[in-house]
Amino acid sequence: MSKALDLAKKYESEIVQFMSNLIRAKSYSADESAVIEVIKKEMEKVGFDEIKTDGLGNIIGKIGNGKKIIAIDGHIDTVEVGNENLWDREPFSGENDAEYVYGRGASDQKAGICSAVYGMKILKELNLMDDFTVYVTGTVMEEDCDGMCWRYLIEKEKLKPDFVVITEPTSLNIYRGHRGRIELRIKTTGISAHASAPERGENAIYKMAKVINEIEKLNEELKPHPFLGKGTVVVSQIFFKSPSQNAVPDECQIQLDRRITPYDTKESIFKELNTAIKRSGVKAEIIELEYSRPSYKGIKYPVEKFFPAWEIDESSPIIQAGIKTYIKTFEEDPVVDKWTFSTNGTVTAGVYNIPTIGFGPGEEKYAHAPNEKVEIEHLVKAAAFYANFPKTLINMIP
Repeated sequence: MSKALDLAKKYESEIVQFMSNLIRAKSYSADESAVIEVIKKEMEKVGFDEIKTDGLGNIIGKIGNGKKIIAIDGHIDTVEVGNENLWDREPFSGENDAEYVYGRGASDQKAGICSAVYGMKILKELNLMDDFTVYVTGTVMEEDCDGMCWRYLIEKEKLKPDFVVITEPTSLNIYRGHRGRIELRIKTTGISAHASAPERGENAIYKMAKVINEIEKLNEELKPHPFLGKGTVVVSQIFFKSPSQNAVPDECQIQLDRRITPYDTKESIFKELNTAIKRSGVKAEIIELEYSRPSYKGIKYPVEKFFPAWEIDESSPIIQAGIKTYIKTFEEDPVVDKWTFSTNGTVTAGVYNIPTIGFGPGEEKYAHAPNEKVEIEHLVKAAAFYANFPKTLINMIP
């Protein structure tokens, strides 16, 4: 298994060049066509057996033709740059030095697809095949709606793997779960009036202020989970309607990001929010949200914005295979942990109960941050891990 690491080191310059090319191909959510072409070209270069793009726009590379199906997934869209003045380098330069490759998407999460593609090159070169098929999936629109891409793959493309590797950044640790989330809005209404005589109206923003105070208190009351941590609720955006800048606003809405644990259901979340609204003394409406933005191919695949939490037991074959792969490849014990944020695992594991493991190059702290970067050593090591993991897993399945 150490041969995989030796080969990954041999291909370091090619891996770095591919990583730079991925960053240069700007790919905000629903606009990933440019990076799809970069990935397709590299998959062809390293020798994937089949390559296709599905109806939504996900790119799928296939290796092998065995009975058990393993998917190695990396989303290929990114968030936007934000304030460019906070960046030391041009965000889409793909610059590198001896230690890092820099730019938007470096850790979150083009590094994962970069290492996965070269992991499959190494797997084939070392003939690490067995009775399995590996699909490397470059999935779209995850930053907008995590897991929607996998709903499409499973429900429309009928690609339902037996096992999934999520390549989001883990600092080369092994992750076995994360909290889920639900996105909601709360709406208050008022009566508009001229701002010179506010007593004639009812201010929807003032009403919402009372609700927000109760939401802040609710965050402190949420129950912690022993592994995944505490649920949270955050007011992330505020919207209003008013006839003019000189009028009492007659509508206000807030966007909520509610991070959830296995203790939480949609029903329990609505109950706690209704309790918070009741404590505020204000009449307000809770609004469920749906994601239905068209992909770069023009396809809409509407889904509710509810993303379940998931947790895989450390004794499960997929986690034990990850631990064994790590030890045999790097000659040291791994850290087994969880993500703070949410990933496509919310659907593979959280909805469809597919055994899922997290292992990825890059550090979570660089996600959505200025001066994003990924260690070259991470890219190389992750490629070796992805090469070794499938056969290790298959050999451990009863």
